[in-house]
Amino acid sequence: MKLLLNGKPFTTSARSLGSLQAELQVTPGTTVLILNGFATTEDFPLHDGDEIFCFEKRTLPPQEAFEQMLCARHTPQVHKKVKHGRIAVAGLGGLGSHIAIMLARTGIGHLHLIDFDVVEPSNLNRQAYKVKHLGLPKARALAEEIHETNPFVIVTAENLRLTEENIPEFLTEDPIICEAFDNPAAKAMLVNTVTTSFPDKYIVAASGMAGYGSSNAIVTRRITDHFYLCGDGSTAAQPGQGLMAPRVMICAGHQANMALRLLLQETSV
Repeated sequence: MKLLLNGKPFTTSARSLGSLQAELQVTPGTTVLILNGFATTEDFPLHDGDEIFCFEKRTLPPQEAFEQMLCARHTPQVHKKVKHGRIAVAGLGGLGSHIAIMLARTGIGHLHLIDFDVVEPSNLNRQAYKVKHLGLPKARALAEEIHETNPFVIVTAENLRLTEENIPEFLTEDPIICEAFDNPAAKAMLVNTVTTSFPDKYIVAASGMAGYGSSNAIVTRRITDHFYLCGDGSTAAQPGQGLMAPRVMICAGHQANMALRLLLQETSV
């Protein structure tokens, strides 16, 4: 029987995964077996042309094996679009840092991360950073976190402040943009500039996720054909009603999921 084993042609007399493990002198339970993209511990029968990856547990698999696992979970058609997708995240605080991490876990091919700020102790209550990142530019720190999560995602990290003047230059290659600024004026500037300069690009913004109000108040709304808004639309951060991790992350999840839907050409909310 002819198989592909760890990306190379392999001929075997084995008729099942269990007998293949015996032939390879692999101790059951010490390795991860991926059969045609599906990680399994069962003794499935083998067939000509099957593709198998076998690698030690607690180690990073080769890129092809890693992507096969994602492909098995997403289906090939979805994974192909995700793998070749590109999304920008403007602002890498409580919203943006978690949007980027979720998209990286999903296997987005290219993430464009933009923020001018550095990691401060006050960020640790709701942002995807750790004590070791204090003082680092957020774009750099988040790129490091993504590499630890999915090292096969291409990350472009920009330590800069977006303005009306430079948006046409820095966002020109990004078909989908997630707005994740803290400042309302900056939010409006980004949305207005993108919708004016790039009417064919999609922008997914957020408004209203402060405090600890009902999770169910956070929703995704389609404002125009290319502009989506996530949040409750009203609960702003103010004294006595700060930004807290659960609600901020719920809103970030809405944004990441909408960006993913747009990448898959699903435009409804």
